[in-house]
Amino acid sequence: MVPDHLMFFIDPNRCIGCQSCVHACSECDTHKGMSMIHLEYVDRQRSVQTAPVVCMHCDSPTCAEVCPADAIKRTPDGVVQSARKPRCVACNNCVLACPFGVPKSNPGLELMMKCDMCYDRSSAGLKPMCATVCPSGALFFGTQEQVEMLRPRSEPINRFRFGRQEVATKVRMMVPRGRAPEFVDVVAAMEGRPDGAGDEPGRGDGFVPVDMLMASLYEDGGSR
Repeated sequence: MVPDHLMFFIDPNRCIGCQSCVHACSECDTHKGMSMIHLEYVDRQRSVQTAPVVCMHCDSPTCAEVCPADAIKRTPDGVVQSARKPRCVACNNCVLACPFGVPKSNPGLELMMKCDMCYDRSSAGLKPMCATVCPSGALFFGTQEQVEMLRPRSEPINRFRFGRQEVATKVRMMVPRGRAPEFVDVVAAMEGRPDGAGDEPGRGDGFVPVDMLMASLYEDGGSR
């Protein structure tokens, strides 16, 4: 099991797009030579800034909830595993349902594979491969005390909102200290609505879209 005091943190502001994490991920023993991490452009029209995308390991994983074959399991310590080969029917339900767009179906293996936080390593108290090689600290695996010491201007958030769906995650995103919203409102960001999620409770009060959140990380030097 992953020790309780060790956590995974993502600091998008520090990503330099070097792809080190992508290459290292494929070396994890549980990934069969495939990378389970990718980089996304924050705003490709205006910037080359990228952000790493890993499985957020939801407390109530939608991917597992929609799996008709019960192939996706969440370990007692909160890590959501890739689909089990004997049970996976490659239906792609999990790929379509994940609010973060993380699971990917491998046609050759007829299997859904995704980031499992390098469970063979993290369950032994070792860093996942991506966090081991990240030169800028965009991916960090350690204790709350360590990340607070390294990022005194930041604080972690692990609650996200997709319309009416609220998701709590094991992986945490670093945001500027004192400006962390109660939720990151992802749907409002994708629809270009900076004031919240339509007429739902909380409109304009405590909901910050992802694009605005990312922008705030770059405005004043972010969380360095």
